[in-house]
Order: sequence, then C-alpha cells, then structure tokens
Amino acid sequence: MTKVLVVDDDFMVAKLHSRYVSQAEGFTVVGVAHSGAEALRAAERLRPDLVLLDVYLPDMDGITVLRELRAAEERDADRVSADALFITAARDAAIVRSALRAGALHYLIKPFNQAALHEQLRHVASLRSRLDRLDEARQEDVDQIFGTRPPGSRELPKGLAPHTAELVERILREHPGDMSASECAEAGSLSRVSARRYLEYFAETGRAQVTLRYGGTGRPERRYRRIG
Repeated sequence: MTKVLVVDDDFMVAKLHSRYVSQAEGFTVVGVAHSGAEALRAAERLRPDLVLLDVYLPDMDGITVLRELRAAEERDADRVSADALFITAARDAAIVRSALRAGALHYLIKPFNQAALHEQLRHVASLRSRLDRLDEARQEDVDQIFGTRPPGSRELPKGLAPHTAELVERILREHPGDMSASECAEAGSLSRVSARRYLEYFAETGRAQVTLRYGGTGRPERRYRRIG
C-alpha cells in the first residue's frame, strides 16, 4: 500500500481528498495536516510515501513545505524520500515552475473530480512500480519516467515511420479537443489501423491522453488528446 499524507488548510477539502484517496486501489491515508508545520511533523512521524500538498497554507506555502521535506530527507540517510503531488487552486505559472523545481511529481489544479485524482494516483503507482523493478535504467525507461524528451530525439518502435509520426502529432496538435483514430486517419489520409498505432504509441510515451467515450452498444470509443 502507498501511504498518503493529505495536507490542506480547509478541513472539509482535506476530508474530501482523503475519501478520494481511500477509494483508490493500493492507497491508504495515514494522516491529515492543515498547516505547513503540522505537515512537517506528520511527515517526520508517519513517513508517508506520497504527500498531497496544497500551496496555500496558513503558516508557510506548500513549496516551502516540500523544500523543508527534501532538506529533512537529506539530513537523515535512513529516511525514505516521499513523493509530492500538488493539489491547489494556484494557477500562477511561476508557482507551477517552483513546484516542479522543488521536486513535485505533478500539479493538479482545483477544482477537479475524483477521476482526475485517481488518474494521478495511478500515474504515481506506475512510476513507483517501474522504478522498483529497475536495477539499471535504459534510455527508454528514463524517457517513460520523465516523459520530457524532445519528440525528434525519440527512437520509434519498429514499423513506425518518423514522417508519419510527425504527421499524426501535427494533426493532434492542431485538432481542437480530443479525436478518434478514425478522425485522425481521415485528416491525414491514413488507414484507421495505422493512425491508431501511432496514437497508441503517443499515449504510451506520455504525449497523448486517452479517454473513453461510451455510446450505445459495443466497445467504448478511444479518444486521444495531445499533452503539452
């Protein structure tokens, strides 16, 4: 189980987030804090694997809390480093940049629904599982973990062509909202099977997000949206 510490100054919001986490498979809430100082004390006592951290706290901002956590971990060689996921209403790009530089895994902007938080928790679980299995990382392992390597520097899997990948990525970038493999195929004069292969590759490498659209009968339609 991934142990989670929930940090939010609003008691009701913290309670809601705790319920969301408790309903996610493989996660358990070990503590709740409503201020930065309380969060630091709880992290020292409970040693969580993941901290859900708000930016706006009554005594110090969440960025400072994360930096203090990292400093405490550096002072204690036996202390396991906790991952951090910001959950906040702060939309300022400078704050997002500071959260990233402080070592946050991701940044979820309020308001959001349970599905959005569960998606981020699954991402955290996937990263932890992938890292736990690695003794030595290959470049493709690192690319999947960070998801930030420039598209042109990626080696495509066998059977995928660079010019077609660029075409599909351009279609995704220019299309408003999400799109199906059929819509992508039509826009690029490709076969539906070919378009879906590239779209799935982008989803696997973190460049596209997949959602399901449920209709009447049969399987739900997979919809793709470019990330970044």
